[in-house]
Parts: sequence; C-alpha cells; structure tokens
Amino acid sequence: MAATDFVAAQKVNRRNTLLLLVVLTAVAALTGYVVGWALEGEATDSVPLWSRAGLVIAALLAAVSVVWSLISLAAGDKVVLTLAGAKEIEKPDAPQLYNVVEEIAIAAGQPMPRVMILETDALNAFATGMRTGHGTIVVTRGLLDTLNRDELQGVVAHEMSHLANLDTRYAVVVGVTVGLIALICQTILRTMAWGSWGGSSGRSSSSSDKKDGGAGLLIFLLIVVAIFAPLAAKAVQMAVSRQREYLADATSVQFTRNPNGLISALQKIDTKAGPFPGAGGATQHLFIVNPVRKFTKRTPALLATHPDIADRIARLRNLGA
Repeated sequence: MAATDFVAAQKVNRRNTLLLLVVLTAVAALTGYVVGWALEGEATDSVPLWSRAGLVIAALLAAVSVVWSLISLAAGDKVVLTLAGAKEIEKPDAPQLYNVVEEIAIAAGQPMPRVMILETDALNAFATGMRTGHGTIVVTRGLLDTLNRDELQGVVAHEMSHLANLDTRYAVVVGVTVGLIALICQTILRTMAWGSWGGSSGRSSSSSDKKDGGAGLLIFLLIVVAIFAPLAAKAVQMAVSRQREYLADATSVQFTRNPNGLISALQKIDTKAGPFPGAGGATQHLFIVNPVRKFTKRTPALLATHPDIADRIARLRNLGA
C-alpha cells in the first residue's frame, strides 16, 4: 500500500461525498416517484409508463430533502451537542487539553474551536460544526484521564481534520437525508398495512384481470422500494462515514507529523470505547470510534459506521513508513 497523498485523498473524498449526497437525493426522488406512480395506478386501474403524480411527488421529496438538509446546517451542531450532553469548558478546567487544541488549530490553520467534555469513563471523542470558525471538539473524561499528550494530540488532530475538511457538515446532511427516506418508507409500509392501498372491493365485477394485475405490480414495486430504499440510503451513509474516518486519520498525521500518537490512542480507545448516555444511533457515526458497536473486517458494510481499527492502524503505520 503506497503512502497517502494528502491533497489527492482530500480531493477524491470530497468528490465522492458530493456524489453520494446526489445519490441519496436521487433515492428520495425515486421513492417519491414510485409512490405517485402507485397512487395514480390505483386511481385509474392502469400502469402508466410516465406518471404525472410520480414526477410531482419525486420533485417534492427531492426538494424536501434539500430544504431539510439546509435547515440542519443551521442548527445541526446544537442538536448533536444537546443529545450528547456535552459541557463547554475553559482553559483552567483542562489546561493540557486546551493547549493541545490550540496547537493543532494553529497547525491546521483553523480558528480555535470550542472545547467540551463528556462526563463518562468511556474513551471517545467527536467534533461538530456546520461552518468554518464555528467548530466544537468534544472528548470524554475517560479519554482525557487516560491518554498521554502525544496520544491526545493524535485524537484532537483527527477531530480537527473533520472540522478542516467540513466532514461534520457532510455527516449532518447525509444523516438527515437518510432519516427522511426512512421516514417516508415507514409511512408507506404502515399505510399499506392499514389497507389504504391495494383494495379492490370498490371495483365492478367487470374489471379486467389485466387491470388487477397492473395494480398488483404497482403494489409489489412499492413494497420493494419501501423496503430497500432506506437500506440503500443507509449503506451510502455508512460508506461516507468510513471514508471520512480514513481521511481524518491521514490528515491527523499531516497536522502532528507523528502517526504513533494516534496509533497508540486508537489501541487504547479500542479497549474501552463502550456505550454511555448520550451516545446513540443519531450520533454514533460522529465519534472517533463507534461507542455503540465494535466493527471488524467481517462486519457487513451496511452496519459499519467506522472502519476496522486494525485496518486504520495498518494505514497509519504505512504513512509513517
């Protein structure tokens, strides 16, 4: 494995993230189209190739996903910090941590972010911020009490890289879009379970088998999309998260010039990164190591928010070679 080209890695990952966001919006639009297609088919007892209702709902869901994402950019970081239960600190509260954050901010050419603590013995950290100059780095009390200065530098540099690369912004946008798709699909399945669609009692006995078959095809396609669209969106979200962790690890070394600090930190965090209050499904992908579940190379990609720790460490060792 060749050494990482930082500039090329950042360029590729940014391009791929933009592509993935476009794909997520397309999934939302496709889901909307199938919904409108099924509704129109039910109303007319036919299966139109191009559905006006489908196009309208597809455009509506695509617009809603974009607007929802824009709204999340305005307040997403506040929501995340509230959910996590993080508390802001000043320099006298944790001088070494504060000094490390100041050093890394200078090395990264970034404004000094706010510094917060999560009062838990678990070892973990995350960053959040919707725009440059308004970032926050959060570490747990357990991490602060366990890591030495070099290890703390590695972790802080990893989180600073998320801010420098605007990973936190992308994570929120992707996350809320996935949530929108899941919400719409759950609504579809529940509506169908209640029997709102697909009923044939109102039709005359002269309705043709062809029309009934067309309606059945629409319902079948709707069920397939309602089940698989959120799974596809979730897979995209996980892919974004994993690639961002690789990029953040590499950029951390760019800032510190010391891969050994982050390597040692990851090894320690891996042994004590369990769940704690404030760490759940909505925020788990933001942490340096997933606090809810441990992932290995055997973990299905659909379920893995983070790469395998051993793989991350192997890549970091290659950077130092």
